[in-house]
Amino acid sequence: MTAWDDAVAAARIMAAAPLRIGGVLVRARPGPVLDAWLTIAGNGVRLRRIPAGVGEDRLLGGLDLGATLAAGRPVAQAGILAEADEGVLVLPMAERASRAVAAYISAALDTGEVIAQRDGVSLRAPAWFGLIAIDESTDEEEGVASALAERLAMHIDLSEISVADMSVNAAEVQGALASIERGQIEVLVGTAMALGIGSLRAPMLAGRVAQVAAGLAGRRLVVADDLSLAARLVLAPRALTMPSAEEEQAPAPQEQESLPNEGEGKSPEPGDLDEIVLEAALAALPEELFQGSSQRGAAGEGRAGASEISYRRGRPLTSRKGDPRQGRLDILATLRAAAPWQRLRGRKADAPIAIRRDDFMVKRFRHNTESAMIFVVDASGSAAAQRLGEVKGAIELLLGEAYVRRDTIALVVMRGEGAELALPPTKALAAAKRRLAGLPGGGGTPMASGIDLGMASALDAKRRGFAPTLILLTDGKANIARDGEPGRARAMEDALQSARLVRAGGVDTILIDTSPRPSAAAETLAREMGARYAPLPFADARRVSDAVKGAA
Repeated sequence: MTAWDDAVAAARIMAAAPLRIGGVLVRARPGPVLDAWLTIAGNGVRLRRIPAGVGEDRLLGGLDLGATLAAGRPVAQAGILAEADEGVLVLPMAERASRAVAAYISAALDTGEVIAQRDGVSLRAPAWFGLIAIDESTDEEEGVASALAERLAMHIDLSEISVADMSVNAAEVQGALASIERGQIEVLVGTAMALGIGSLRAPMLAGRVAQVAAGLAGRRLVVADDLSLAARLVLAPRALTMPSAEEEQAPAPQEQESLPNEGEGKSPEPGDLDEIVLEAALAALPEELFQGSSQRGAAGEGRAGASEISYRRGRPLTSRKGDPRQGRLDILATLRAAAPWQRLRGRKADAPIAIRRDDFMVKRFRHNTESAMIFVVDASGSAAAQRLGEVKGAIELLLGEAYVRRDTIALVVMRGEGAELALPPTKALAAAKRRLAGLPGGGGTPMASGIDLGMASALDAKRRGFAPTLILLTDGKANIARDGEPGRARAMEDALQSARLVRAGGVDTILIDTSPRPSAAAETLAREMGARYAPLPFADARRVSDAVKGAA
């Protein structure tokens, strides 16, 4: 079975029994692979997309402010959860959902109801739905909130699947729920324990997945293949430890017996079934588990980075005119803004207050964002080994502090004919050390390519809500043009052009001059970039780290 085959199986199971399964956590970026998977998952069910950054009022239901102010009486709007009507909701960028949104969705999945507001009165409304949560984070970024991920039965990864790997089969989804035996449930519980999964929810959901999978295959009883599929889709993504040799070879209790499936031959013996299911789970374990690292954690909090204005959260500021759909309406400020104009608007004493669009006042907040430091390192020439070693040490020092601050660090290396992202954005010190170890250097200096890739990484971090800082370590001497051709004059021209684009992009930038003495070329490059210039002729790891912290 390929990864795409398992993904298709998960989509068909979700389409067949979304309410019983709860949902699917899909790790994927927008593209044709995700679109094809959603087409299969939506076969026969109604998919409804939850807007990214949805607020609590729209999610749960509440007062429609615009209609209320226009009518002069409370006008309610139904929430997305209550409107799901036994369909499937799709939550894009689930890793960026607020804690409150994740908590409300988790509670609705547990109870099948949501607290809704109707005419100013709180009441419980049914909210039966399945959820497809799309995790668009990169390898080392924080993932979906653990409380929400735990309630989604199947976890699949489409990030490594290409269009060439797909064979889309959107066959009609049908089939009754198959029966599962007690011994098979015990096998799933034992497999979960061997993988370090402490929650009973995981084997329970795995059993449901196996039942639906068997029903889709036209079977009345669950067989070993169904349990293996459930182990790959449900248990393996949640695994925290590798099973010990004793656990893998432990014989099953003598009293566990499995009845033969009618018309399908005899089921494997309990001991054999344990091994089959555990091997299926081991085959689907994430690579990090074999390397001794833990799974990606759920979103957490830490010390923040740069300060910015927000319409959602933070320290309250003075309200300003704006669109209430983009933030929180300040009702008192809106009424104060509308009050002086009531006579000119012809309002009578018994009429509702006349509110115009220009009167809407939106609350503002100031909050701190997480920092992202993108190092762009000149790893060319004879000094590459020394310079790269210093940067490796500096990044390790910064990562140790970033563990507390929750900063993100990335590394772009320019050498030879181009630049490469040697270390994707990460907060994990162990992962950074593995990527940095043995990183080669030498060759020419493709300055323009390095600046362009660093700027692209910074803008991507900015779109994801981080406060990026671009840190360029170089002597300022470029000799490879943007197209990979050698030539100092053309290479410097391209580098200066890229530097001006950095200034236009408004990204905070630091240039650390690593030449033996302060370089005019590096100083010129820093001026064109609008960067802070820090000459460090004898830079070592600690001085680079201190310079970055001091300038940032």
